Amino acid sequence: MRYSCHLLFTGLLALGMACQPTNDQTTATPKFKLIATDTVHFKNFVDCNMAEAWVGDTFRIFPGKYGEDPVWGESHELKFADGRHAEEAFRRNAEEFTEPNMPPNVPIGQKGLHGAAWFETVYQDPKDATGKTLYAVYHNENYPATLPYDAKTGEGYIDHKWPEGLTGPKSPAAVCRIGIMKSVDGGRSWDNRGLFIEDLQPRMILKPHNTSKTFAGGVGDPSAVAVGDYLYLFYGEYGFPGVYNEATYKREDEHKGQCISVARIALKDLDNPVGKALRWDGKAFSAAYNGFGAPIASLQIPMSEGGGAASSPTGGFHWGPSVSWNTYLNCWVMLMGKVTGSSWKGSSVYISFNKNKDLGEGNHSQEWSKPQLLLDKPGFILWYPSLQPMNTPEDIANKHTCMRLGQRARLYIKYIKPEKSDYMSEYILEFEK
Repeated sequence: MRYSCHLLFTGLLALGMACQPTNDQTTATPKFKLIATDTVHFKNFVDCNMAEAWVGDTFRIFPGKYGEDPVWGESHELKFADGRHAEEAFRRNAEEFTEPNMPPNVPIGQKGLHGAAWFETVYQDPKDATGKTLYAVYHNENYPATLPYDAKTGEGYIDHKWPEGLTGPKSPAAVCRIGIMKSVDGGRSWDNRGLFIEDLQPRMILKPHNTSKTFAGGVGDPSAVAVGDYLYLFYGEYGFPGVYNEATYKREDEHKGQCISVARIALKDLDNPVGKALRWDGKAFSAAYNGFGAPIASLQIPMSEGGGAASSPTGGFHWGPSVSWNTYLNCWVMLMGKVTGSSWKGSSVYISFNKNKDLGEGNHSQEWSKPQLLLDKPGFILWYPSLQPMNTPEDIANKHTCMRLGQRARLYIKYIKPEKSDYMSEYILEFEK
């Protein structure tokens, strides 16, 4: 889902009215409205959630892609840009971005970074008064060619009945994982600390059932927030919720395991994360980092309402969460996309709320409202929606980022048409209590 898709342009629908809670939600659910504003066209490569942090009085963003990719080619597009506030950073020209010093890809069979990486969230260590100690949560993609199966570790993938990828019958589908990198100089250089969570070969969904031209399986497209002693990771779940078996496979079984899930890791374990994270298993954070968790039920689309499995060419699931704490509403806000076809096609963005500040208590991490439609743009494919701070005195004084926002924020989305992709903002989202 990291690359341009092709879709016929069929029209354009702008949403500029107040959105009301659906009948199955309480009247206490926050209201919101989209306000048309000046359009900001981002002038560099974006293909992920926007990772960002304040380093001192500098607002720094980290869009782009880095590393080896046998399908799309090696990339050095992961770069950073600065501003005195968010809007200044988002308006930077491409030549004003700087490539950080990244860890190299290691040869097959060695420990280290395999495949390409995209930064999705930056967690800033509050113990460092300089603000320069950062942890980047990254989306990572591999193939049987870059990460072949290792029987000793159980990691890697077997090139047998492997599903088709985004560029046609001869291209393989990718598998996504989520890892952590660390910087001690404000993001100018990074060290790979290892994997946060991953799915292993038995969960891959293969031919003849996987016909979506997306992923063979895996976990990806994350958004992370810190609460108390933990970093909570919301992510897309694309593998089979158990061991895939061609002979007994049922689409409804796959559907039960998708799509937005949550895991957590203790902040003290971020330097050495491998094996330390736990997934929500339906009752608690008890499933292993490479085990079988359970998705957030309220964010799933029932099959009776068009919901489907990630391996289906007709889609039917929410994905790509972007989570923020809203200081005005005193609750969590999640934006997400919706897949309605193969190759991640989908023209709409949805929003959900969670009023539990402590995501670690009981089942608070699961209590999200049923997603409501925020925006629909027929003829476009919409990816990576997020809310971003502006250049208001409040946003600057409070050093707001996409993880912590107030009553108003800019809505950024990657708009995709056959002729081009454009990451941009043309709306402000305003909340009402």
